[in-house]
Amino acid sequence: MTTAILEQEIARTAHYKKLLKQGIWLYIFLLLFEGALRKWFLPALSGPLVLIRDPLVLALLYLAFRRGFLKLNFYLVAMFSVGVLAVGTTFLLGHGNLGVCIYGARIVLLYFPFIFVIGNVLNKEDVLKIGHILLYIAVPMSILMFLQFYSPQSAWVNRGLGGDLEGAGFDGALGYYRPPGTFSFITGLTQFYGLLTTFIFYFWLKPKLVNRTILILATMGLIASIPYSISRTLLYQTIIAILFLLFAVLRESKYLPKIILGGIGVVLLFMALSSTSLLKTPIEAFTSRFEGATKVEGGVSGSLVDRYLGGMVNSISDSAETPFFGHGLGIGTNAGGKLLTGNKVMLIYAEDEWSRLIGESGLILGLAMIFIRVVLGLHLAFSSLKALKQKNVLPWLLLSFCLLLLPNGQWGQPTTLGFSVLVTGLLIASFKDTKNSTI
Repeated sequence: MTTAILEQEIARTAHYKKLLKQGIWLYIFLLLFEGALRKWFLPALSGPLVLIRDPLVLALLYLAFRRGFLKLNFYLVAMFSVGVLAVGTTFLLGHGNLGVCIYGARIVLLYFPFIFVIGNVLNKEDVLKIGHILLYIAVPMSILMFLQFYSPQSAWVNRGLGGDLEGAGFDGALGYYRPPGTFSFITGLTQFYGLLTTFIFYFWLKPKLVNRTILILATMGLIASIPYSISRTLLYQTIIAILFLLFAVLRESKYLPKIILGGIGVVLLFMALSSTSLLKTPIEAFTSRFEGATKVEGGVSGSLVDRYLGGMVNSISDSAETPFFGHGLGIGTNAGGKLLTGNKVMLIYAEDEWSRLIGESGLILGLAMIFIRVVLGLHLAFSSLKALKQKNVLPWLLLSFCLLLLPNGQWGQPTTLGFSVLVTGLLIASFKDTKNSTI
């Protein structure tokens, strides 16, 4: 190959890589603001817009595969093979509905491979740029959450999907509703702050990389988001991220003074604000919700241990009532369930991801999908720990959120699927300034 041809090929590869990066940025903004389109700006298209990211992901997958940015690995081959088999059993032995099958199959055949497109195309510098943008978005997002908390459900800021005047808020406590932010449901808001938390912690360790004022404002927004969201999940996410941060800090003593001072500052700020009306009312609502839910579901055990670890046991124990090859892909999602309303075998698995997988694809194929996701999570955990030893703390912090969504996140819900794919891809990309191998 001549020098001129080689230079042309390098330039062409750089061009396509730039296109792929632009596509990933578009994916991120659609993930963050799809709900806003469906509620406020294009309510008449609320239904079709739930799939707005799908054609983009398909196009980016095609481009990445053609230009060598999507290389085969164990996880891709295994999940694709299991997915294809599940499609076959859906038509031969399951519900046989083409639309529902496509909706369910896109999770494993489109979005799972897209994880590796994000991971292969981006690098740590790109990941930090995304973190910067999230800090800036956090400020208006927190203001919006504040407005939604105090506004009636009939207010414009609380419009539901399709412009529904009953509102998008989910029942909270003391007459207040859990605000969804720009998302269609509170789940999206909690996951936004879950991802944001990892970057806030990272930038406090590396404050020279970001505007200090924006970092402080984003941190205040994160602190306020816990009571204003009335979400126990967000509280537990934050606690887990703090534990990961402390583990990293204890390995690198130079960060310890920053964390101690920062922790004292946060506590003092929270104590000062909690006595004012700014946080007093939401704290009361959050406390009431926390106490009420704890009595019904249990505390940390009910919210984390039972849901996360007990899900595997429950999914297997309940599989005796499920056909060996399942009811078919997509039937366990809300959208798929609506399309099959009236079908007596339709089951709702939205609250238990592993039960959904086994219910849709059967014991063998469902367990295979679970196994692939769990093993990938373990792989990333060991790689993140290795990166931490090499002074790269970013993957370790991203792991704190990734492990909540990758192995057992509710991928049947589009927003959760979107964040799961994003954080896992960003985690893989964040390895790229270390010597440890990536996927």
